[in-house]
Amino acid sequence: MCRVARSQWSIWSSRRVERQRSNAMRAVIQRVSEASVSVEGAVISRIGRGMLILLGIGAGDTDADVRLLAEKSVNLRIFADDEGRFNRSLLEIGGEALVVSQFTLYADTRRGRRPGFSGAALPARAAPLVAAFVAELQRLGVATSAGRFGAMMQVALVNDGPVTILLDSATFREPRSSH
Repeated sequence: MCRVARSQWSIWSSRRVERQRSNAMRAVIQRVSEASVSVEGAVISRIGRGMLILLGIGAGDTDADVRLLAEKSVNLRIFADDEGRFNRSLLEIGGEALVVSQFTLYADTRRGRRPGFSGAALPARAAPLVAAFVAELQRLGVATSAGRFGAMMQVALVNDGPVTILLDSATFREPRSSH
């Protein structure tokens, strides 16, 4: 029994290490009735019904992660149909998206009290991938606004539900759990 437990732990541990090493692109998606971003007291972006997407770019992220996460985001069925069930996607409701770059999604809090952010991509790598994500959402047919990369932003939103979903592009490659 001990050998089986160790073997299972080894498999789980290696998957966990691999996921950490790949630094998959991360997103926190919030279903909103409205959202806006301000910089230095001025509103720079505003949307109505749709999604606020807080987007974290990891050190190992690629254009493939951009396409994967954008496709998943616009087709995620988190909007209610006529019966109140989660059956409609952002595309189906004609909703908008507001994308805000958020390197803090890579906070490492395992040690001490101050989070580390070494898993986040450096700005020179992250900025083009955030821009590519916005462009991909637009290419997929979603009216998309964005925050200002690297700026101190104030984000205002009315979370509808509330509905908040976490996405991690590495988990899309894993088999679904049987439980």
